[in-house]
Amino acid sequence: MTLRIGDTAPDFEAETTAGRLKFHNWIGESWAVLFSHPKDFTPVCTTELGYMAKIKPEFDRRNVKIIGISVDPIDRHAKWADDIKETQGYAPNYPMIGDPMLVVSKLYGMLPAEAAGTSEGRTPADNQTVRNVFVIGPDKKIKLVLVYPMTTGRNFDEVLRVIDSLQLTAKHKVATPVNWREGEDVIIAGSVSDEEAKKQYPQGWRAPKPYIRIVPQPR
Repeated sequence: MTLRIGDTAPDFEAETTAGRLKFHNWIGESWAVLFSHPKDFTPVCTTELGYMAKIKPEFDRRNVKIIGISVDPIDRHAKWADDIKETQGYAPNYPMIGDPMLVVSKLYGMLPAEAAGTSEGRTPADNQTVRNVFVIGPDKKIKLVLVYPMTTGRNFDEVLRVIDSLQLTAKHKVATPVNWREGEDVIIAGSVSDEEAKKQYPQGWRAPKPYIRIVPQPR
C-alpha cells in the first residue's frame, strides 16, 4: 500500500508507552506527526527521538501532537528511553507505538504487506524502509510524507517549517516560496483570480511575472 498526500491516514488501535490508543481519536482536532523507526537501540534514531523531545514545545505551540513508532514491543521502548535520556539529554515525552506484529508498519506502507513474522529476530536492515515521517491534519488527511535512508538523520526543524506553511496555506489562499520561513512574504495562490486578489489584498502585490504575485504573509 502506497500512501499519498491527500489520502486519509489509516486508523488503527495500538499499544503505546502512554497506553492503548485509537489513532484518529487520539489526533482529535489537532495536527499530528507520526515518525517511524526500524528498531529500538539504533544510533541515528536515538538522536532523533531525543531531539523531538527537546523541541516538543514548538509542536505544542502549533497544536501538533507527536507520536513515534518502532516495531519492537513497548517494554523495550521504555528501556531505550533511558539510553536516549542519558545520551541526548531528553527522554521521549510523547507516545511511542509498539508494533511487534508489524501491523501499523504494513498499514502505512513502511514494510511490504508480505513481510512475514513479528519483530522478533528482525534486524534494522530487515526494517530499513521504516524511516518515514507523516504529517496529518485535523481532517485526518495526509499532508506530508518524508522517507529517509537509515544513515541520514531526519531534519525535524524542516518538519516544523513545513507545518507552518501547511497551517498558513490551509487558512489563506496562498503558497509559500522556496526556503520560506514564518513571517516572510508569500505568493497568492494560482487559483485566485486577479479580481478576487484585489478584494483580499487591496494594497496590491508585487509581480515580477503575472503568475508570481507576492504579498506579505497574511495574519
